Amino acid sequence: MHQKPAKETVSLTMAEAEQQSGSTPEDEASKGTDGITFMVPKKEISMVPDMGKWRRSQAYADYMGFILTLNGAVKGKKLSCEYKVSETVEKLLELLGTLDRWIDETPPVDQPSRFGNKAYRTWYSKLDQEAESLVSGLLPEDTRAAAAEIAVYLKESVGNATRIDYGTGHEAAFAAFLCCLCKVGALKEDDQLAIVFLVFNRYLEVMRKLQKTYRMEPAGSQGVWGLDDFQFLPFIWGSSQFVDHPTLEPRHFLDERVVNEQQHDYMFLECIKFINEMKTGPFAEHSNQLWNISAVPAWAKVNQGLIRMYKAECLEKFPVIQHFKFGSLLSIQPGKP
Repeated sequence: MHQKPAKETVSLTMAEAEQQSGSTPEDEASKGTDGITFMVPKKEISMVPDMGKWRRSQAYADYMGFILTLNGAVKGKKLSCEYKVSETVEKLLELLGTLDRWIDETPPVDQPSRFGNKAYRTWYSKLDQEAESLVSGLLPEDTRAAAAEIAVYLKESVGNATRIDYGTGHEAAFAAFLCCLCKVGALKEDDQLAIVFLVFNRYLEVMRKLQKTYRMEPAGSQGVWGLDDFQFLPFIWGSSQFVDHPTLEPRHFLDERVVNEQQHDYMFLECIKFINEMKTGPFAEHSNQLWNISAVPAWAKVNQGLIRMYKAECLEKFPVIQHFKFGSLLSIQPGKP
């Protein structure tokens, strides 16, 4: 079965995404009041040949549709523009605030190794215990049964407690978490800007604090050949914000003055600022891929290139996708042709 071309996928609105329900396996399942059977998501991609199942799955179509819908929503808009802030968005910000507060309450411990501070495991165990009730508070009454399913993506989105690392697979779990909230109707179509500009941005802040506080390792980092040690999506959405900008071109993000003056309006520049703070030496050496991107003449081309790169470097890579979990909302079943 062929994959839909990207253009068609862009039109997958959240409303459509909500209507597409996946499979209804019976194991570890709980029924919602409208008869949907929710299940605790599990891994389905255990060998490289399984990657074809992922690419053909309803989960892949829904996930990419979600990413591209948001990419279209933020096009040409500043972080400071006006948009609706719903009650669910406010609750999500509270939830992220709670995770942030737990970092303050769980200081790093003294240990011989510089990286991977073991206090992270104490922090993570709190989330592990509380995730389901935190998620339950976000859901409409009739979909509370989905809490256990959706909570799995929240727990997967903050890094790995065994390896004390974080990477684009964890970031993808947070996007999957938001996608699931859309599918059960907790987040609506008019929440799109707030999802990226408020919720995802706040998530990035908390992740950066985690990475710094506990000296987390980059998961599956490609080093200098990767786009960034930890994130990818804010570069996609951030480049979309710049499309058709009257003055700022891709080359300008190498200018520290531009970054400092404009970072509060553009996600892309916030990411560059964080890299500049964390890394030393010439930008072309520590962030070669981004440096190459600065030579692309137009932001629309950067945006398209990053979406292609995201598919190839994250979503088509077995080491990333082997950890992805599938349930009833993001289903491993083949997508509709």
